[in-house]
Amino acid sequence: MRRYLFPLILGILGCAILVGLGLWQLQRMGWKEAMLADIQARIDAPAVPLPAEIDPSMKYMPVEVQGTTTGDEIDILSGSREQGGGYQVVSGFVTDDGRRIMVDRGFVPQEARHAPRPPVRLQVQGNLHWPDEKGSATPAPNLAENIWFARDVPAMAGALGTEPILVVASQVRGEAQGVQPIPVAIEGIPNNHLSYAVQWFLIALAWAGMTVALIWRIRQQKY
Repeated sequence: MRRYLFPLILGILGCAILVGLGLWQLQRMGWKEAMLADIQARIDAPAVPLPAEIDPSMKYMPVEVQGTTTGDEIDILSGSREQGGGYQVVSGFVTDDGRRIMVDRGFVPQEARHAPRPPVRLQVQGNLHWPDEKGSATPAPNLAENIWFARDVPAMAGALGTEPILVVASQVRGEAQGVQPIPVAIEGIPNNHLSYAVQWFLIALAWAGMTVALIWRIRQQKY
């Protein structure tokens, strides 16, 4: 029995750790689902006028603004399987009470990027947003071509001369100028904890199988 003791203990401990990691991922999945439900509730709340004081804690707050685009915009490289390649259009926007903010008006296909989009009056319903898209590998914007690779609210505000406030449009009343809104949605927030849990459980199963095989081999060598 002493020959079996070490591999048996190693197998039990390994399986316990791996199963524990799988259970932890299931707990994380429950936490993430609750967080996503909270975000969805915030997105779907009734729209309110743009608050006087705004900070990132108000992320996803639904707001409604009226005013006029400035004619200045930032084009962020974008695309999807359904829409193909194109750009998200972020326009400077002057509200009726004189505030200069930004509105992410939505998507235009590649061929419509240079279509004229002069100042236009719009009524926009959408959500305040501070996207976390810029990583260490994100290229710097090509300012000469006005092509950006991520929405960086402070940097875009500096380029457009606005407050660091971004409203992502969900509905636009007025001349949309061919721009299709892309509302804020939770689909872009990853929730991979179930797949991680399954992976840990499969590794635990493999570890258990390897332990049984090792003990069987030791038993066979005995004879």
